[in-house]
Amino acid sequence: MKIQFSAEVESSLIVGKPVLALESTIISHGMPYPDNIEFSLKAESICKQQGVVPATIAIINGKCCVGLEKTQIESITKDVSIKKVSRRELGIAIAKKWTGGTTVSATMHIAHQSGLSVFTTGGIGGVHRGAKKTFDMSQDLIALSQIPMVVVSSGAKAILDLPKTLEALETLGVPVLGFETDEFPAFYSRNSGLCGLLRIESPGEAAHVFRKNIDVGLSASTLIVNPVPEKDEIPNNEIEKIIDSAINGARERKIKGKDLTPFLLKEVVRNTHGRSLETNKALAINNVNLGIKISKELS
Repeated sequence: MKIQFSAEVESSLIVGKPVLALESTIISHGMPYPDNIEFSLKAESICKQQGVVPATIAIINGKCCVGLEKTQIESITKDVSIKKVSRRELGIAIAKKWTGGTTVSATMHIAHQSGLSVFTTGGIGGVHRGAKKTFDMSQDLIALSQIPMVVVSSGAKAILDLPKTLEALETLGVPVLGFETDEFPAFYSRNSGLCGLLRIESPGEAAHVFRKNIDVGLSASTLIVNPVPEKDEIPNNEIEKIIDSAINGARERKIKGKDLTPFLLKEVVRNTHGRSLETNKALAINNVNLGIKISKELS
C-alpha cells in the first residue's frame, strides 16, 4: 500500500519512537468549524508535549497521508464538501483522487498498514437503532474484528443501539477492556447499564493484554473503552430524550447510510445548545491522553 508519511512520522517509525494514530472524520464530519481545528491542534500538541508523535490520517488528493501538516488540517476542517471515506472506499478514493476524512475503519486500515499499533477516537460505530429493519451496521465492527491494534474509545456513539453493538463485538471476537471500569461507556455518559467488562487499571496492563492477544494469534483489535471524565458527562437519562428526537427527525427526512451519523450528531449538538460538542471534545482528548500512555508502553 502506497502511503505518504509526514517527515516526523517517518523518522519516528524508523527509530522506534512512539506514534499515535488519530482519525480525521472526527474533524471533517464530527465537529463544526472552528471547534474541529481547535480540537485537532490541541490533540496533536498534547501528543508532542508528552513525547509521542501524532499521526492524523486522511486522504489528500487521492493519497493516503499519515501525519498532516497544519495547512492540510485547516483544509480538512474548513471544506464542507469533503468526502467521508470508509474502509471499503479507500481504493475508490485513491483512484478518483478524492480528499476525505477517514472513518474509524479506514483509519485503522491505513494505520495498521503503516506499522502503527495504537489508535484513538471518540466513539466507534456499531449497530444502529432499528437495525432489525434496516440492517444498518458500521464497518467499524468488521475492521475491529480483523485488524490487530489497540483502539481507545469512549465506547460506541450514543446514537447507536449499545446492547446490540456490545453483543456484536462479542460475536466478532473483539476483546473489550474497560479502563478503570467494568461498564461499557455510553459516549456522552459514563454509564450504560451494560456491565461485566474485564476491568484494567493501567496503560501498562492494556499494553500487556494486547501483546498476549498478538502472541496467541488473535487477529482482532483490543478495544479499550475509556469513560468520559465525570465533570464533562451528560447523564444518560438526559441525553437519551435528545437522541430519540434526533432519530425521529432523521427518519422523517429519510436520512440514512453514511449521512445518518453526522446528521444525528449535529442535531444532538443543536438540541443540547452545544453542550454535547464540549463533551465530545473532552472525551476525545481524554482518549488521546490514554492512547499516548499505551503507545509509550508498547514502544
